[in-house]
Amino acid sequence: MARPRVHDLDRLLDAAEHLVVERGAQGVTVRSLAAAAGVPNGTIYHAFGSLGALLARVWLRAASEFLDLQTELADRAGDPAEAVAAAADAPAAFADRRPDAARLLITVKKEHLLGPQVPEDLAGDLLALDKRLVTLLVRLAERLWDRRDAPAVEVLTTCVVDLPTALFRRAFTAGEPIPEDSRVRLAAAVHAILLLPPPRKD
Repeated sequence: MARPRVHDLDRLLDAAEHLVVERGAQGVTVRSLAAAAGVPNGTIYHAFGSLGALLARVWLRAASEFLDLQTELADRAGDPAEAVAAAADAPAAFADRRPDAARLLITVKKEHLLGPQVPEDLAGDLLALDKRLVTLLVRLAERLWDRRDAPAVEVLTTCVVDLPTALFRRAFTAGEPIPEDSRVRLAAAVHAILLLPPPRKD
């Protein structure tokens, strides 16, 4: 069997991404995915080796594109507090570009997509993504407070991860646009949190 073309692989990943957000990871089968993408079942195995590896690739693609955008938005902001607010707003900005990918990252637990069938090279790529997020948070902490310790990073995790998830989850779950009011309130909450410096480690 000839190797699938790049656009075929993209169509497979797009179809899998959409199925996951509509049905959940457990609702995606080789047969349903092949039908949605319009490819033979064998294409999935030939291109990715297993359904588990394909779903891991779906997560990796979405998370990588999201982190690219989040980093770009943060770096574009001149003021450190505005950089944190921009990073926090990144899920909404990403949803404007890639609605299914944004819904995937907010509403589907990574553990539901990843399993024992994930190849070692993909596992390494996923670990590198986690490190990229930590690196961004550390850079933001250095810009704000000239600190890179755990308490400082924890405050920024609240701003960049916890608050957007809480404020945007309902809209993402319903497949609706993020209300502008939620984005404004998120920015206000982020700026309020940043008024207090992080605690010092004892």
